[in-house]
Amino acid sequence: MNNDLNQDLAQDLVVGLDAGGTRTRAVLAAAADGRVLREGAAGPGNALTVPVQRLTDHLAEAIAGAVPERARARVVAVAGGFAGAAQTSPDEPGRLNALAALTAALRRLGIAPGSIGVSSDIEAAFASAPGAPADGLALVAGTGAVAIRIEDRRCAVTVDGDGWLLGDDGSGFWIGRSAVRAALRMADGRGAPTLLAGMVGRALEVPTEARPPAGRAAEPAHADSADGAPADAGRGGRRRGGRARDTDGEDAPGDAERGAPGHSAAVDGEGGPGEGARAEGGVRAEERHTDACRGDGGRGAGRATRIPAEPVWARDRREAYRMHLLPAVMAGPPILLARLAPLVAEAARAGDPVAEAILGEAVDHLLDTVRALEPRPGEPMVATGGLLGPEGPLTVLLSERLRELGLRLDWVADGCRGAVALARLGHGRPASSAPGT
Repeated sequence: MNNDLNQDLAQDLVVGLDAGGTRTRAVLAAAADGRVLREGAAGPGNALTVPVQRLTDHLAEAIAGAVPERARARVVAVAGGFAGAAQTSPDEPGRLNALAALTAALRRLGIAPGSIGVSSDIEAAFASAPGAPADGLALVAGTGAVAIRIEDRRCAVTVDGDGWLLGDDGSGFWIGRSAVRAALRMADGRGAPTLLAGMVGRALEVPTEARPPAGRAAEPAHADSADGAPADAGRGGRRRGGRARDTDGEDAPGDAERGAPGHSAAVDGEGGPGEGARAEGGVRAEERHTDACRGDGGRGAGRATRIPAEPVWARDRREAYRMHLLPAVMAGPPILLARLAPLVAEAARAGDPVAEAILGEAVDHLLDTVRALEPRPGEPMVATGGLLGPEGPLTVLLSERLRELGLRLDWVADGCRGAVALARLGHGRPASSAPGT
């Protein structure tokens, strides 16, 4: 094995770099065929947000891990895809920072390649597609979201990517923020019951006693009465927020079927309209007359059997939930809301309609972003980012919609394979022979 490695390291070599917002990855590959030989990794590599000296240190660490000292004289070309950099102009700040840091890191390691290339991470990711295409579309859907038209391996047109405050529609941040909004809307009575309220509460460490009752998505208690029951509930054998029994025992449609969520149920019982809307322990109960109740004077006639229904999230608990949730959200950088995106996917898998609607709207946003690039049927389209990976929550939904436009997604994990292809192009080798990494 060592003999094989020594033989591999005796040939011309190239280095490809993927320098992203959270880590920098370097790969050493054979210049002849693009076969990956070794890898190294280090800290963040965003060319705009990481100071040049620290960026230099991270690049040097990643490259040193990939390229053993005895092989450094064999490196003939280096190419890197950097977050925050682009080839839009020679004096683009991110590109200048990346080039300065990469040149310094290579000098520190004693590597003197004949070619050094800097591109954006998206340009490198696009080059990672099968055949290393020069023209087409790239879509990133991770923490942020952006779509780009690539021409001659450079970004020509950009749609969105405007950051959490102004854009990134359909991104992980957008989905996470939508989860919090849905939880807050359920808590204050404007929104439908959703599993997301409990899941978001747990993730942000809202006290258990303030969260919705365990189990199903608890239905908020109505504010019109002290015990949580709507004032008009129970009249005429109907209740708001679901289905009730009419006086003949047949199902009567409630307001929930007309899209009015957030109301609890009460059926006329021994205490009159609205009484008994909640059973002990904060659980709503539905009163239904059994057949025995309809007897003519038999024992138990006219009495109701209490059947527990879904939990009720009482108003005071909802107020406490909001009081804890809002400071927890505001305490950190807004972009951290992206970490809540997996909760939406989990709730959607459990059949939560609110979560399903959030994912559907995210797909709509990404589709609008792609459409703005005026795609041509059949042109290459590369996707990267966790939302569109093999197990990504939007992959299947978006792929189906893109097929209507004559597009097919090729997903790549990062830009390392593309950076290797670009390095080989810089050395005068055809990129299309580069195998997958």
